[in-house]
Amino acid sequence: MAASCSLVCCGEETESDKAAIVRFSNGCVTNAESLDFSMYKNRDENNPRKKSRRILVAESNRLSYVGQNFGAGSLKCNSLCKYYVGVLNKQTMQMEVHNAVLFNMQPVIPGETPTTKPQNTSQSYRDKVDMLIEAFGTNKQKRALASRRLNQVGSNALQTAVAKAATSVIEKKGLEALQQEVVETESQETLASHLPPCNPNAGKREDVYPFDELLSPVELAALEQPGSKMAALTKEELQKMRDEGGSLSVVKHLESMPSEGEARERISRCAFYLSLLLKLASQKNIPRKFGHDEGCPRIIHIKLFRTFTVESFNNGRVQNMVSTSMRAKLAAYSLALLLHMGHMTADLSLLHRDLGITEAKMIEIAKSMGLSLIKPARAKRDEAALSDDHSQATVALPLVKYDKFVEQRKRKKMH
Repeated sequence: MAASCSLVCCGEETESDKAAIVRFSNGCVTNAESLDFSMYKNRDENNPRKKSRRILVAESNRLSYVGQNFGAGSLKCNSLCKYYVGVLNKQTMQMEVHNAVLFNMQPVIPGETPTTKPQNTSQSYRDKVDMLIEAFGTNKQKRALASRRLNQVGSNALQTAVAKAATSVIEKKGLEALQQEVVETESQETLASHLPPCNPNAGKREDVYPFDELLSPVELAALEQPGSKMAALTKEELQKMRDEGGSLSVVKHLESMPSEGEARERISRCAFYLSLLLKLASQKNIPRKFGHDEGCPRIIHIKLFRTFTVESFNNGRVQNMVSTSMRAKLAAYSLALLLHMGHMTADLSLLHRDLGITEAKMIEIAKSMGLSLIKPARAKRDEAALSDDHSQATVALPLVKYDKFVEQRKRKKMH
């Protein structure tokens, strides 16, 4: 009767404990004991993408083999499957099961490194290949070489013509004017990448920044439960939020909500979403459980992380953080949401305080969105202390195009 054996699991194993299974690309090894194996690992163990990289080297008297589990020469099955190898102890008849990784061993031909430089260092690799084609190439290769050289002459002529045209434009407009146009275009493109989707040719003010692009119908429906909690807040609770330095933009709209109906539900859901945007703008490193205490739905949680955060590495872990450009994007989306909540009018003074940015930065974002600015009238000192007038922004058709302000430094007078 054949002896039976039992399987024993080795428990949790690290990357260095994995067994190596090798496969030689040029055939099978007849005498594996004559090979000397060496394993090398990446030094950067904090980076999760590099700490598992391994290089396996097998050396013999005749040839050396090298295999790795990353890069172009690695086997794709390592990332798609998990492999295990069993080691049988013949004395105890127990087989230990270990995690394994596959290596494709390829032969390396040893060669001497050249100690002298080539005689003609000005020739490129392409020039050397062309010389070989001229000397030993077929008729088809020679025709292709002649055609490529003709095209190269045409491209050189085109580059010369473009250079002459660019020189004439610079002479007419001036280098400083062209540089200023480039700076203005780049700044507009940078701001445009962080603005919500806009339809400047819309017939209605509500369609300039479509609401569905800010919150889709599915996302708005998911905010039903947290929105009802916001609508149920009493006057005392709202006053407590105001006293504790909460989001004043959210408190203002909750205090002036309609008494009932679909409009009340819409405002309450938008107020909850706005509170998440303002909370996100006040933090730098965002935890994975952001918004769980407030009852944030999973679909909204995923939307916030994908739209308003960037990934970075910290101590070997992937973290989501809010960069400076993402804060500008949060400000633009919050302003667009406030426009829909306030009949296409938003309070910029409250919003820039909630976001923790300067009023000048808030006005710059409003101008980049093409909004019309409504500034409070100037009053005397006593009246200004008692008044509560705020800067506001509204949507007016067509959208306003503002000229970029360029500050000019004044020269000091020499006495």
